[in-house]
Amino acid sequence: MIKKFSSIFTILFVIVLSTSCDRNRVFEEYVEIENNIWSQDNKINFEFEIEDTASLHNVLINVRHASVYPYSNLWMFVKSSAPNGTINIDSVECVLVDADNRWLGDGMGDIWDIQIPWKSNVRFSHKGVYRVQFEQAMRVKDLPGIMDIGLRVEKIESNN
Repeated sequence: MIKKFSSIFTILFVIVLSTSCDRNRVFEEYVEIENNIWSQDNKINFEFEIEDTASLHNVLINVRHASVYPYSNLWMFVKSSAPNGTINIDSVECVLVDADNRWLGDGMGDIWDIQIPWKSNVRFSHKGVYRVQFEQAMRVKDLPGIMDIGLRVEKIESNN
């Protein structure tokens, strides 16, 4: 029990330390997956507000999974809507394992975190609230080993 508490404390400390000086972050949020089993019925929703329509942004998908995750990738349907009502639906493959069958991303114990680029160099054309919805699109109804799903929007620093 003490070892588990120590691991959780270490993970939280690293997260707080790495995000406390994150000037480019516009939005970042995680949603915990109940019992670490992502059901196809469980759609994950995010809302974020954009004020800066001049800057370029990157949009990333954050996946936290356990080593018991049985697949090398994760397919998702990603539905996004802009303040003007425009809706887009993408199929996104999150590759979690390299060619040598090793987990990608950062790992501690049997927990792995990876950020997958979804949209790069995006200029949001409308001010207001954007919505993003993730739905797991694997060929199984209940997907074990997925702990958290997140979304990150970050401003790209200009080199001027």
